[in-house]
Amino acid sequence: MSPKDVVKMIKETGVQIVDLKFNDLPGLWQHFSMPVSELSEMDDLTDSIFVQGIGFDGSSIRGFQKIQESDMILIPDPSTAVVDPVCEIPTMSIICDIFDPITKKPYTRDPRYVAKKAEKFVVDSGIADTSYWGPEMEFFIFDDIRFDQTENSGYYFIDSVEGEWNSGRDERPNLGYKPRYKEGYFPVPPHDSQQDLRSEIILTLIKAGIPIEVHHHEVATAGQAEIDMKFGTLVKMADSCLMYKYIVKNLVRKHGKVATFMPKPLFGDNGSGMHTHQSLFKNGKNVFFDPKGYALISQTAKYYIGGLIKHADALMAFCAPTTNSYKRLVPGYEAPVNLTYSQRNRSAAIRIPVYSENPKTKRIEFRPPDNTCNPYLSFPAMLMAGFDGIKNKIDPGEPMDKDTYHLTGKDKEKVKTVPGSLEESLNALEKDHKFLLEGDVFTKDVIDVWLEYKREKEIDAVRLRPHPYEFYLYFDI
Repeated sequence: MSPKDVVKMIKETGVQIVDLKFNDLPGLWQHFSMPVSELSEMDDLTDSIFVQGIGFDGSSIRGFQKIQESDMILIPDPSTAVVDPVCEIPTMSIICDIFDPITKKPYTRDPRYVAKKAEKFVVDSGIADTSYWGPEMEFFIFDDIRFDQTENSGYYFIDSVEGEWNSGRDERPNLGYKPRYKEGYFPVPPHDSQQDLRSEIILTLIKAGIPIEVHHHEVATAGQAEIDMKFGTLVKMADSCLMYKYIVKNLVRKHGKVATFMPKPLFGDNGSGMHTHQSLFKNGKNVFFDPKGYALISQTAKYYIGGLIKHADALMAFCAPTTNSYKRLVPGYEAPVNLTYSQRNRSAAIRIPVYSENPKTKRIEFRPPDNTCNPYLSFPAMLMAGFDGIKNKIDPGEPMDKDTYHLTGKDKEKVKTVPGSLEESLNALEKDHKFLLEGDVFTKDVIDVWLEYKREKEIDAVRLRPHPYEFYLYFDI
């Protein structure tokens, strides 16, 4: 879609507001809006915001500029224009790229620019011309959430009409059908109380141009959900992930509920992940397919897996980038922490789906990531690790076709696990990030700012505050 097509769409759809969206470094959409007159009345588009851009304060955005260098420019990408499916006033949503107003060059810390460079890297490699991505995004839909942290108190309280803990509550009447802990996977209504809500969400996603494959209740009690998008190319899929979150949060809110993509909001039940399917194609053929290979994967795919395993510790800094991520990634529980690969096997960190023998469907699934990641950064990070494996022919070893959650003896000793904390992952990234700098996909300033932000704003912030459970453990000592 060209700028002229956008102007035409505005006139045909009766849009009154244009909403410009962009991504901060941690991964949250930012925006501001303007009347359509700023676009639709321009006959000469050479002087429009599609060419000249529009200014904003980069020092007020997380991970961006310092105050003395705050002026930045947004240039809308017309190919992303869509009638906003959430706003009541007819609004057009357009995703923007970020540029430096002095050099006129793309901003190195713009996460979307990192993703664009990753796509170019694939083409320049000669190994493939397209990478495909299919994240499985899980989330919770709650009925109430309260949390606070002050100098003399700290708590959170979650409630859900579906929560197992409410089986005995006087709801006048309590109609039962509360999914038991770890038994929320696939029961029909009335156990699954959010069927129609999820259906409304997927129809809205489709209306926004995001193709959907399936939706269902997930394993945990209290409204855990999964909606799967059809796979797509890297930048487009990252765009879709942000629109997905935007639509889910807003539609759920309209129903008086709240959605969270936190990896581990509930103690004692399953967390929410973002298992990420990925494959490489060249000239329309799947580079990962081999009819004679293990689980029908090629040697190239094995080397790609080898790269993911080798750099997994550093990858977690982008793929599981919050302190809460490591409440989900805990060894000894049903979490994808064991860095091995296997067909069909959901206990391995890297699963090779075997639903179909169709060459086009062959892919690998990296299971440790979660939805607190910024997909514009996590997808390129995984891609660069995989390409490093291909380039250096990194052998991932033999597959482990057994339940890796209950390994013993030598099997347990030889299987590496992901880091146990965000701090460990950041330390690993600091030591191991050369592979990310290949092709200038990531730049050193992105790595440095990411490390600084996560350490100062998240690790230290959590570490300095007493945990409520510490009072239970230690108050009476």
